[in-house]
Amino acid sequence: MKDGHIHTPYCPHGSNDSFEEYIERAIEVGLTEITFTEHLPLPDNFEDPSPKKDSAMSIKDINCYIKTVNKLKEKYKDKIKINLGVEVDYLEGYEKEIKEVLNTYGHEFDDAILSVHILNVGKQYYCMDFSKDEFKKISTLLGGVDNVYYKYYKTLKKAIDADLGQYKPKRIGHLNLVRKFNQIYPYDYKNNIVLEEVVKSIKEKGYEVDYNVSGARYEYCKEPYISGYLLKLIQKYDIPMVLGSDSHRAKDIGRYMVEA
Repeated sequence: MKDGHIHTPYCPHGSNDSFEEYIERAIEVGLTEITFTEHLPLPDNFEDPSPKKDSAMSIKDINCYIKTVNKLKEKYKDKIKINLGVEVDYLEGYEKEIKEVLNTYGHEFDDAILSVHILNVGKQYYCMDFSKDEFKKISTLLGGVDNVYYKYYKTLKKAIDADLGQYKPKRIGHLNLVRKFNQIYPYDYKNNIVLEEVVKSIKEKGYEVDYNVSGARYEYCKEPYISGYLLKLIQKYDIPMVLGSDSHRAKDIGRYMVEA
């Protein structure tokens, strides 16, 4: 079994658990393959909207990250398959800059995920999943929770359709991240036309999706990021799913683990 979405000590908003702790935990729970997917550095001309400016790995660390994972691939080759990867944060309006970063480093990666965490509202950018208060702020700016969903899925479709070059990831990360605070801001998205447009676009491009179980760990979500109506759509269009723990701590690998 593969876990295709694991973070590392290079994640500024993660833990200090070592690479070895993640790997040993993966072996312990019976995984045969993992991908380290640290956040690709954001473009130089983009200002991180996170209050702590900690959304992604620093550009000064990426070469060390690449070198470290490649060494670990060799060290553990007889125990587990390790892939060097990244999580690419799609930023509406910065497609050219993201493509340039991928063109520089993309040849190094075995695997990758494309995700949306940040929404462009007006002329400002906001981290949709940062906190319940930030989500409320975005909802107020957009005029309601239903409009946050609409904006998120429209942005996700732009990410799927964007020209990010030959190294663009072929797996879409946590497709339902917008539901991270659904216990506080509930929304029934059954028969959501925009969501089905997203799924159709994924199918047309031959992409796969991240069956991300991390939402089940959060008190205000309590569900995997593919569940309910979205899960039915994924099954309807026969889209491949890859398990993703989205672990920021070694102990989270294996929690809620299922065959995707």
